[in-house]
Formats: sequence, structure tokens, C-alpha cells
Amino acid sequence: MNEALAEVIAAVRDSLLKWFEGNQRSLPWRSGYRAYEVWISEIMLQQTQVKTMLPYFHRWMKRFPDIRSVAQAREEELLKLWEGLGYYSRAKNIHRAAAEIVKMHGGAFPEDCDAILSLPGIGRYTAGAISSIAFNKDRPIVDGNVERIYARFFNLNKPVKDKESQGFIWRMAQEMIPLGRARQFNQAVMELGATVCLPRKAGCGKCPIAGWCESRRLGIVDERPVAGKRKDLVPIEVAVGIVFHDGKILIQKRPPSGLMPDLWEFPGGKILPGESAEEALEREFIEELELRIRCREKIALIRHNYTSFKVSLHAFTCEPACPGQELVLHSAVEARWVTPDRLKDYAFPAANRKLIRIIPGK
Repeated sequence: MNEALAEVIAAVRDSLLKWFEGNQRSLPWRSGYRAYEVWISEIMLQQTQVKTMLPYFHRWMKRFPDIRSVAQAREEELLKLWEGLGYYSRAKNIHRAAAEIVKMHGGAFPEDCDAILSLPGIGRYTAGAISSIAFNKDRPIVDGNVERIYARFFNLNKPVKDKESQGFIWRMAQEMIPLGRARQFNQAVMELGATVCLPRKAGCGKCPIAGWCESRRLGIVDERPVAGKRKDLVPIEVAVGIVFHDGKILIQKRPPSGLMPDLWEFPGGKILPGESAEEALEREFIEELELRIRCREKIALIRHNYTSFKVSLHAFTCEPACPGQELVLHSAVEARWVTPDRLKDYAFPAANRKLIRIIPGK
């Protein structure tokens, strides 16, 4: 590292640390930096903003105050508490990791970075976050906020997800850490990205390191980070049925692998080319459950976007076409008839949850 860059880095470190000391948000895991709380907060914050995840964090900690309580819980209860955060594999991995921590580490979160990396659901970023924030280890963190700040600060002219950009950002994230101050410094960078150096509005007037920012010097802050190629969302047309029988509604549980594993849903499936929604629904019920149903009325068209696809969900109230039919499961792992007031006890995908709010007679 040349002398000029070393001086800049030293000045940036000091400015960021001083800024963070006076501007950090009061967040629950910062009160004692307990490794368990840092871990859960980091997993919850993946693909989720702080203001959205905080109620989930508080509910989780009230129900699961320590790692042993997570390991001993039923997975279905964890998924229900996670409902609304999405990416449910994160909750399943927390369950698996908690069991491993109890078995291998006596219920205490491991401090060794390799041991942290070996846990289910923990990769390079999360391991660095836990190591530096919980244990103050000199490990780098690179999330979306860090990528954006370094792309602007160093004026990177390629998308941040490019291999070359990633290599540079991770190297600088490591070199920028002041020895023994990783906890404060890493959080300072992320805090700056979350509250000042925003994606669509770079608050340069409030930024403590604006004086050293290369893209600001060149007047191109709004052009950084360079946008990567966006993938188009794949449209999917789906029909689902709310089947009423003897005051109860039929729900089924998805398999433990694949899309949205282990969540409950209303039966149905994709509408094939040339099919009406009603025809698709009747076919799906026969194929999946060997249940003949009769569509009564359409109650909703719900649109919901996921990471790689967008769903148009056509929902119908239905009834069994004839009495005495036995359910035969071909894709779901379980099916239940439940009263409408019990639907709240089950974890559903987001589009199904929207539907629950408008079920007639609920």
C-alpha cells in the first residue's frame, strides 16, 4: 500500500469511527453484542430492512431466548415465527445450526471463524459479521451497503457483483479495518450505507468521508455503483382452491425440499396453456389429491413477486364434488381439514397469506 493511500485510509477510519459513535442507531443486538443475537439479526437482515425485521427479532427472542430453546423447538413453530420474512430456508438452517451448536459446542456459539463457517446457512459474509461484531475479530464484512459505499468511494467502473469488483471490495474491506476495532468499524460502514449513502440518494452533505470520495470528486456519485444486468421475472399463472367441507378448509404441506419447503398452502397449481383457471384447478386436485372438486366462485386474483418469478394467483371457493372421497397425497407430505380460525397457526407462503385475509366467512 503506498503512503498516500495509507494516509487516506487512516483518515477515513478515524472519521467513520467518530461518526458512528455519535450516530449509530439503537439496535437490540448492540446492547451486549451477544453472539446468538448477532447471529439471528444477521440472518434476518438478509434481503430484509431493519425496520421490517425488528418486530420479528423481538418476537423471536421472546420465544427463543437462547440457542438451546431453538434446538429444542419444532421446526413448524420456527417457520410460523418466520412467516413474512421469506426465504424460509434461513429459518430451517437456524434450526439445524442450533442443534449442531448444542451438540458440538455445548450450546455456546463458537468463536472460531472456521467453526462458524461450518454451521448450516452461514457463508463468508455472515461468518465475518458474527466474528467481527460479536467477538471483535478483524474480519471483513461485505454486504450491499458496503459494496455501494466502496463502489462510490473508489469509483469502481464495473458492477459490484463482477468477480474483479468483488475481489477488490473484499480486499479493501479487510485492509480498511483498524486493528482491534473491527466491531465498530464494520458496523460504521454498514450504518453509513443504511442511513446516509443510500441507493437512490447519496447523502453526501451528511457523509463523514465525502471529502475522500472519488466518485463525488468526479461528480458521478449517481452513476455508482454501475448497474448489473437485471433478470426478468418469469410470470406464472396459478389456480388455488379454498375447499370448504363441514365448516373446515383443506390445506396441505409442501415437501421438505424444493420451492418454499415445509410451508402449508391451499391446493392448486400452474395453469397450463389452453386451460381455464377452473379446469386447471379441477385437474390439479385430481392429480395431487385424487379429490374431485366443484368450483363455486372466484374470490380473488392476487399478484405477488418473488426473487425470480411473479405469480398471478387465481383463487376460488370450492366444495367436494361427491361425498366420501379419501385424500391420496401425490406431492404434498400432509393434508389437514382445519377450521378457518386455525389458519393463523400455520406458516403459509406470502401469496397464500394475502388470500387468508379475504376468505369468505372467515
